[in-house]
Amino acid sequence: MLEPLIYDLSAPGRPGVQLPSPDVPLTELPAGMTRSDLPLPELSELDVVRHFVRLSQLNHAIDVGFYPLGSCTMKYNPKVNEDAARLPGFALTHPLQPVETVQGNLHLMFSLQEWLKEIGGFAGVSLQPAAGAHGELTGILIIRAYHRDRGDDRRMKILIPDSAHGTNPASTAMAGMQVIQLPSDERGNIDLGALEAACDDTVAGLMLTNPNTLGLFEEHVREVIEKVHACGGLMYGDGANMNALLGVVRPGDLGFDVLHYNLHKTFSTPHGGGGPGSGPVGVSERLVDFLPGPLIEIVEPGDEELLPVYGLAMPKKTVGRVMAFQGHFGMHVRAYTYLRMQGKEGLRSISDHAVLNANYLRVKLRSTYRVPYDRICMHEFVAEGRFDDVPDIHALDIAKRLMDYGMHPPTNYFPLIVHEALMIEPTETENKGSLDCFIEAMHLIAKEARSDPELLHSAPHKTPVGRLDEVRAAKELVLCCRPVEMERPAPRG
Repeated sequence: MLEPLIYDLSAPGRPGVQLPSPDVPLTELPAGMTRSDLPLPELSELDVVRHFVRLSQLNHAIDVGFYPLGSCTMKYNPKVNEDAARLPGFALTHPLQPVETVQGNLHLMFSLQEWLKEIGGFAGVSLQPAAGAHGELTGILIIRAYHRDRGDDRRMKILIPDSAHGTNPASTAMAGMQVIQLPSDERGNIDLGALEAACDDTVAGLMLTNPNTLGLFEEHVREVIEKVHACGGLMYGDGANMNALLGVVRPGDLGFDVLHYNLHKTFSTPHGGGGPGSGPVGVSERLVDFLPGPLIEIVEPGDEELLPVYGLAMPKKTVGRVMAFQGHFGMHVRAYTYLRMQGKEGLRSISDHAVLNANYLRVKLRSTYRVPYDRICMHEFVAEGRFDDVPDIHALDIAKRLMDYGMHPPTNYFPLIVHEALMIEPTETENKGSLDCFIEAMHLIAKEARSDPELLHSAPHKTPVGRLDEVRAAKELVLCCRPVEMERPAPRG
């Protein structure tokens, strides 16, 4: 039986909440601020709870099953992080409070700044950016400001490999810079010949996702950095994949000038569903003055009994604010908690297990699914979701069928340089049993593709909603909660 919509459950006079008596005098609202024709549902508390619990049970989540979405994975978020972010001293403070009343918050943010500097090998870090792409934009603005401060206005080109994250070109264009794409070689590295030809006195910098979207570490990273620096450019590191490098290599030590961290991936804060992210930016010594502010600084040093006194400061040549107040503070609390619990050894273990898990899957699947860049990978790898003997089976069919096995599909059709791409990232949090279940499902799907291809074409079969017309959904948006005429999906058997 199809569950009714929440509006169908409404009945006049059903209260869902009992509001306390006002403790201030009642005041008439100005005319025009209220509507008499707003058809809000009238429901009991139990109706509302049941409705949202039912909705939650329709969704796949990391709390439900395996989630190998590549590149920006919905990884496990330790529940203790959520408890820490809900502590009243964090959750109930206001960003406009006087700094002397939020010294604990500033101590947390200062510590996070310092730890991210140490992890990445940088001279300064700003916690301002609110997401990874926001960090990218901030980094490019810093690079642009650095060149302009030196009077070098000709440098408007940003070199971007074709294996980069898709947001890199967008961030570059938003900063008013010109995108120059570089091809990859047969091993998934930057083509050094193409890089050499592109390096001139108009290059502002190069954005390098390392490990890249193929899941591969740039084998010639030092040579790439040297070539960019030699022509006067700066190196930007897309740090979204830092969960493969923690405790192993520090990008700043390699020569990167700027790098953003995805706190909402590498350091376990919630990610997905459009929820808040955080993309702090670290920079080398020569770029510290251009960081967005305010930064957290020590105003008065502490001693054995008292913590230091903290304040807010704007760098001398700052690109300005890129976020209201001090960024997504709740994400800072979660990342701080994660770092404190892991410690130095724990961070190294994260990378070790992320890389081990990805390579285990790569080796176990490569006999069935072609891996075009089949060398030791980092945290993820990319396979082809197609078979030469069943040409009408595509990556989308494999992904949809995987949902019937209770697993979220990998990223489809990205990166674009791999035909019918399946980008698979198991993360460090999955055990061998989960990985083996995924391997078995993928092998079974390959067999089904040959024995019963229609089974894949019409998948998924066991989910609350069958295969959707995603192209139509993108073109014919439904932006209201209840359209006047809405086709209800037929119940599945």
